[in-house]
Amino acid sequence: MAKQKGIIKLNGTIGDITFYRSKDGYIAREKGGIDANRIANDPAFQRTRENGAEFGRAGKAGKTLRLALRTLLLNSSDSRMVSRLTQIMMKVIQADATNERGLRNVIDGEAELLSGFDFNITGKLGTTLFAPFVAGIDRVSGEISVDFEPFVPANMIAAPGGTTHFKIISAGAEIDFEAETFVTANSETAILPWDSNLTVAINHLNTVTANSTKPLFLALGVEFYQGVNGKMYPLKNGAYNPLALVQVSGL
Repeated sequence: MAKQKGIIKLNGTIGDITFYRSKDGYIAREKGGIDANRIANDPAFQRTRENGAEFGRAGKAGKTLRLALRTLLLNSSDSRMVSRLTQIMMKVIQADATNERGLRNVIDGEAELLSGFDFNITGKLGTTLFAPFVAGIDRVSGEISVDFEPFVPANMIAAPGGTTHFKIISAGAEIDFEAETFVTANSETAILPWDSNLTVAINHLNTVTANSTKPLFLALGVEFYQGVNGKMYPLKNGAYNPLALVQVSGL
């Protein structure tokens, strides 16, 4: 793979060379590869087929999780989030000690490996929010909660320059990765001043299905705002808003 240089940027195929634009710039790549029919049927490519099946499963699982948290992700994700999530989903699937290679899945894997995943690499929760909180997942009642004692925002939230206000957001999600369905409940505070005054106690309760047998997730994040003439504007289009999975309960 080579990068294009010069004033004229090409897109398309010329002979055996394909030109295209990627996040890394304009790329030139030679056409080639192994015949798809051979990959699908040749015993020599059995491992390739197994890896492909599991990679596809990881991609679908990541998509389902993203859809479940879509409301929060609209302002709290980075451009590489999808690929990073697929990568960690592969690790979840590879931890499946029940099924044979190629048949491993998220349900029989270790969904807890997703705990701590940051959806926005440019604004990580662990380097932004320092206020202590208590997270809980009660599978029997279906209650997915997060609680904060009063704290001083200027001391406990490392806000990007230009911040005048913030909001704490959370979501509880129950996900059926096989059926690609989910149940989600969201909570958020009012838009609060980022200053040296104590907040009130913050209590979020996100309720999903009681006695669920599906993996349960708690996502927690912060959204930053700038107040101008009495109106609140998302700071830098949410570029530094952190959102992470702070607790996961698999089966």
